[in-house]
Formats: sequence, C-alpha cells, structure tokens
Amino acid sequence: MLAICPLHGAAKPDVIVAADGTGKYTSIQEAISAAPMLTGANDPRWVIFVKAGTYRERVYVQRERGRIAVVGEDQEKTVLVYDLNANLPGPDGKPIGTFRTPTLQIDGDGMTWENLTIANSAGPVGQALALRVDADRVAFRHCRFLGWQDTILVNRGRQYFADCYIEGHVDFIFGAATAYFDRCHIHALKDGYLTAASTPQGAAHGYVFADCKITGGEGVQIYLGRPWRIYAQTVYLRTEMSAVVRPVGWNNWNKPEAEKTTFYAEFGSTGLGANPAARVPWAKQLTAAEAAALTPEKVLAGTDGWNPLAP
Repeated sequence: MLAICPLHGAAKPDVIVAADGTGKYTSIQEAISAAPMLTGANDPRWVIFVKAGTYRERVYVQRERGRIAVVGEDQEKTVLVYDLNANLPGPDGKPIGTFRTPTLQIDGDGMTWENLTIANSAGPVGQALALRVDADRVAFRHCRFLGWQDTILVNRGRQYFADCYIEGHVDFIFGAATAYFDRCHIHALKDGYLTAASTPQGAAHGYVFADCKITGGEGVQIYLGRPWRIYAQTVYLRTEMSAVVRPVGWNNWNKPEAEKTTFYAEFGSTGLGANPAARVPWAKQLTAAEAAALTPEKVLAGTDGWNPLAP
C-alpha cells in the first residue's frame, strides 16, 4: 500500500524512501539523484516521501535538479543527520572549513522540504552546518534544524521557513540570503548570537522573523544578532522573546562602523526579553505601517513575484 504524503497532500508520491528497505530507495540522496533534470520553472514537482527513520548521510541537491518536494512522515522521527565539523582534516590534511560541513546542501532552485528533522550532531566542536542553501525560491515547512555553531547557512537566494524549530549556540542563522521565518521557534542552547546576517549592500531585505518565539536553556543570555557584514539586515515582528534575550538586543561585533550601516529593527516584541527602552540606540522600532509591509509575499517577491504562500 502506498504511503500518503501528509503535508504535501500527494496520495501517490513519485518515489518512497524507507530506511528499512520497504521503499524504492533506502537513502534520501538516492531519491534526489533519481529526480528528473530541470527543463524550466514550470516543471511538475517531483515528490519524494520519506518514511520515519534515521538517515545518516550527507545530501546534496545539484543546480540541475529542483522543483522537488521532500516530505517526511513524521517531523521528529524522520531524521537526516551527519556530523562533519570545520576542524576535521580534509584530503590535503588541512581543516575542511565551515562551508564543507552541511548535512544538507541545496543548490537546486524551487525545492520544498516538509516534516523532517535536519541535524548536525557534531556538538560543541566549532562550526558544523545542518543546512546550507545556495538556491532560490526554497521553502521549509514544519521542519526541525538541530546544531550548535552555524546551524543554518542561508548563503544566497530567497528562502521561506514556516512553523519550523531551529536551535543552536553561536551565529546559528547566518548568511547573505533574503530569508523569512514565519511562526518559527528559535531556541538558544547557550550564550551566543541568534543571527549573523551578511546582507549585501543595497539589498531590499535580509532576515525577517514574524510571529516567532525565542527561548533558551536556563540562565542563557543571547543577542538577537550581530553583523557578519556591515550591511546586515534583521527584523523581528511580533515575536515572543523570553528572558534569554539581552536587554541591549544587538551586538556590533566590534565593528563600530556597522552601527551606521546595519538595519536592525523590531515591532511588537513581547515577553521578558522585549525591552525597547534598553535596546542599543542604533537599532530601530518600526511603525505599524512599516511592519505591515513586511509580509512574505512582499519580502520574497524579488523580480519574478515569488509568493511562497501561493498554492
């Protein structure tokens, strides 16, 4: 009997992945590599249903393959995990570096990922990515991202995260992409920084967190962000902030010049970590009209009018 894709609504996926051998493939990478090559933006979406299980592998989605939907059976029981970290030696004997550590690396445009856990289990040993995205128009829904330092690298393009859980310690959401986090739960494991945006100069938007929740371990103190590059943009809208958020909110990463060039802002923050009067003077409080303009459709539209909320 064919499994049902619970979120995507596809009663008959193109392929089924099952770690126990009951599907066509036993690894997610095998199913990705079997997807059709792209011919255009209107290609039919190739649906991969992944049964509950632990998939210990690294997955790479090449540019020639996109328009793929990967749908897990259970958000917590369908787990893609690996454990590379930046300090491991490569073939040349030198450390492999941050950018070669992701458990999941996406270069193919137009993908969707739903109902899975994507993790890097290296732990407190330095930079270790769970996710790296170098693709455009990529959406993640009901996913969990687990890591420590540098959990998610949104490197370029536009990405949409909805109803996701993201945890880490230092700079665990970083990169130059335009990314929208809708109703996400952000959890800090230890003292650190939630974001390290490297928004390019002149970009319309960087990161937007809307209707999210920020929590952390007992006694943890975090900053909402620090600028990896000096034109970093990060905005929190109507976000529930626990006491883990430091009163000052933001850190300049020892770059005083960034205080004049970053765009760090909030609107309607609530909770013990919401403290507009104590925020650094170079951060902003948005007006209701400014906040209302920051919808997923507007922030992520680009030149092609991408709307991640469209059916």
